[in-house]
Amino acid sequence: MTAGLRRFLEPQAAQQPAAGTRCEMCAEPLGEEHSHVVGLDSRNILCSCRACWLLFTHEGAAKGRYRAVPDRYLYEAAFRLGDAEWDELQIPVRMAFFFRNSSLGRMVAFYPSPAGATESLLPLETWERSIGANPLAAELVPDVEALILYRSSSGFHCYLTPIDACYELVGLVKLHWKGFDGGQEAWAAIDAFFAGLRRRCKVTDHG
Repeated sequence: MTAGLRRFLEPQAAQQPAAGTRCEMCAEPLGEEHSHVVGLDSRNILCSCRACWLLFTHEGAAKGRYRAVPDRYLYEAAFRLGDAEWDELQIPVRMAFFFRNSSLGRMVAFYPSPAGATESLLPLETWERSIGANPLAAELVPDVEALILYRSSSGFHCYLTPIDACYELVGLVKLHWKGFDGGQEAWAAIDAFFAGLRRRCKVTDHG
């Protein structure tokens, strides 16, 4: 993993900033709930006020150096994935996220681990065969949106989320994971995360 990509996925970015944080672009005071902007050169996520966020919602703003993180959440009700296809992805835990890295010009895959975000060296053809046909994949905004896959007792679930939701999940796993299988506390926190994610999502059905 490159140093820049490691910074982009560093789990401490998932920590909710304390009230009183300032916009990292204009120094305007921020509350706990605020927007984010990704610096594409450094792969850092920046806290921003709404005015600064809006500046970077337009394609090519700041010569493409910054991009606003959208706030849309979608759940694909028709998503289907078989056990064999999941095994082919070689993800050792029950969750992973995928996003298009514009600098690399391709999709990249990561999964949360006790050490932080771990890159899966996923061949492009495996992505296309297993996940790429999912209609939500075509809707991803590069660098700032991701597909999160979660394998629960009821099957596989697919969410389109802002990239900072991935930060939150990575930080959650790093904070709570114990031993080989994570432990009851970790999985309770993970289940709560996905329950909250589902509540935020607009349900789509491309079936």
